[in-house]
Amino acid sequence: MAERRAELAELRRRVARGPSARATEAQHAKGKLTAPERLALLFDEGTFTEIEPLRRHRATGFGLEAKRPHTDGVLIGWGKVYGRTVFSYAHDFRIFGGALGEAHAAKIHKVMDLAEAAGAPLVGLCDGAGARIQEGVTALAGYGGIFQRNVRNSGVIPQISVMLGPCAGGAAYSPALTDFVFMVRGIAQMFITGPDVVQAVTGERITQDALGGADAHATVSGVAGFAYDTEEECLDDVRHLLSLLPANNRELPPAVVPDDLPDRPTDRLADLVPADPSRAYDIRPVIEEIVDDGDYFEVHERWATNVVCALARLDGHVVGIVANQPLAQAGVLDIHASEKAARFVATCDAFNVPLVTLVDVPGFLPGVDQEHGGIIRHGAKLLYAYCNATVPRVQVILRKAYGGAYIVMDSRSIGCDVSFAWPTNEIAVMGAEGAANVVFRREIAASDDPDAERARLVEAYRSELMHPYYAAERGLVDDVIDPAETRARLVDALAVLRAKHAPLPGRKHGNQPQ
Repeated sequence: MAERRAELAELRRRVARGPSARATEAQHAKGKLTAPERLALLFDEGTFTEIEPLRRHRATGFGLEAKRPHTDGVLIGWGKVYGRTVFSYAHDFRIFGGALGEAHAAKIHKVMDLAEAAGAPLVGLCDGAGARIQEGVTALAGYGGIFQRNVRNSGVIPQISVMLGPCAGGAAYSPALTDFVFMVRGIAQMFITGPDVVQAVTGERITQDALGGADAHATVSGVAGFAYDTEEECLDDVRHLLSLLPANNRELPPAVVPDDLPDRPTDRLADLVPADPSRAYDIRPVIEEIVDDGDYFEVHERWATNVVCALARLDGHVVGIVANQPLAQAGVLDIHASEKAARFVATCDAFNVPLVTLVDVPGFLPGVDQEHGGIIRHGAKLLYAYCNATVPRVQVILRKAYGGAYIVMDSRSIGCDVSFAWPTNEIAVMGAEGAANVVFRREIAASDDPDAERARLVEAYRSELMHPYYAAERGLVDDVIDPAETRARLVDALAVLRAKHAPLPGRKHGNQPQ
């Protein structure tokens, strides 16, 4: 027994050291951490439990039978993040470049199944060269098993992909199927076809980073929700995000005892938001003033900037905030903003995160590009997401709420539980100027002074149909509130709705707009 124990201890030491010091140095020379170093940053100190560290592939041909390193290029297991169980797999680029083969895939399948069975989040630390070509179609089948599990666990457990190296071809579809994607600048790239193929097919010259780097996906494609300069910053924010999410769809997000008073007056809001509906302002300070300690975690901060989506806490309880951003394109809804907000609303609903919608929207963005790009079906995605959401939903109308965009931004008519409006609200089919030009076009044309007549009729329309109490008189908002009361009223409404239960009709699934 003593000999066997010594043999096991030596084997474990060899496996823990990795394939070679040279391979570790090469990884560090690229500005990248090793898989064990990344796992140490992700988990609370000393809590990671690795399983199947002795797994080796059984493939033959092309010299593979002579190269059978332990772990087969991926580390799997579980640990604690702020004391809560989280599962993870981490590609080890030092072994076969992190390429996926049969044994490698089987290990990832194993940890994904365990995460599902335990009802705990899964974090993938991705740094792999794609399918292991020497193993042929067996490697491709391994990816299929990962995709199938991504979909089966969608909306069941939080799935987070952290891109810390290359991810090309079909491998890129697994991160796309998860709930959140993090990327690190300079070392992470994602694309279906690389620069060489792009140049061969289209003649376009482009670098890997410009094609599929962190900034490209965080600002242009919207594939990545977060981009960072260092792995340390990235993994720290992964931990923070996990602290805001429940372990699974059967639990509520973790609550904390707040330092901020639930009924704290928010007098500053009256100075942050101009009463003039045509003046721009930044919605982020408004969010800071409302939420606990001014702290919120924004998703897709640099993509579709005309809408802000963020996780925060109100009275210690996690909420999802969707807010129009008047500082970008006046806060209009367009294709990308609709997609961004729809995805966020659906994610919050899947994981029992109540929704707070801050409305200041002039409408949908007009234009040929938008119409031909499918603004109808993309706008319908946001409408579908809100209508389908069963979590508590509270709306606050700050200023403008015009046309179909007002309806889509979680209005009472599509199932919002409680709707508040500030005394600066303007809820209407369109702005007073546009409405007067349509309704009174004959009177304006026949007038001796069309400009003066238009101004008079615009004011008459605004006074009759757009005064701040018009919607409240018709029950379309529950109350018109002083901005200083906003935080207290939101906390109170969400507390009342915390036990909300709204079952959906019996069906296999809805057929949401694509």
